[in-house]
Amino acid sequence: MPHPFAFPKRDVASFLPPRWQDDIGAAAAGADFRAFPRTPVLSREAADVTHIQRGRVHAATVRQRLPWLYRLYRGVFRELAAEAWGEPIDTARDDRYGVVLNVQRGRAMRFECHVDSNPVTGLLFFTGHPGGGGELVVGHDPPAIGIETLERDCTAVRPEAGQLIFFDGKSYPHYVRPLVAESDVRIAAVMNFYTEGRPESTRPAELNRHLFGDT
Repeated sequence: MPHPFAFPKRDVASFLPPRWQDDIGAAAAGADFRAFPRTPVLSREAADVTHIQRGRVHAATVRQRLPWLYRLYRGVFRELAAEAWGEPIDTARDDRYGVVLNVQRGRAMRFECHVDSNPVTGLLFFTGHPGGGGELVVGHDPPAIGIETLERDCTAVRPEAGQLIFFDGKSYPHYVRPLVAESDVRIAAVMNFYTEGRPESTRPAELNRHLFGDT
């Protein structure tokens, strides 16, 4: 059985470079915006949902355009994850999915209801939304399917710029709510972390075939 849901939080703004907002904004402007198909194995969307409109800055672009974020993921943020989890933590050896940016623009986008392939997820918020919208919604019932089910018994985490949280996204289904204003933009870095008991080798091969065409 998974532990009760918790999300240790750290303010990491002091670790970010002086012009991080400019770097992040420029990278997010070039995100891959489209209707992404539901993710095999991991999706917890209702059966009638086949695609979700959203944006992503892929891992290769993050490494190229935001090298400081890539270094933090493999260094300081890994150490903070180990501190939060109370055990050794590894980053992804495969750079195709270690750290990405998720981007939402306007009210039509949200993020897929799903579980993660990795046991520890780091989520660094680069934007805040005090007026509401863009919350990470985590269902307390591990088998839950669909956003309506999640919303009935959940924790909603409000984005705060510069805040890094860690949570067990492998056990608990989660999604991100739409934004409330058409002019809003939500940007967050999503980081894959692994433990000795759940190493990177447990990542489903079907997921890589879906994302990268692996054979």
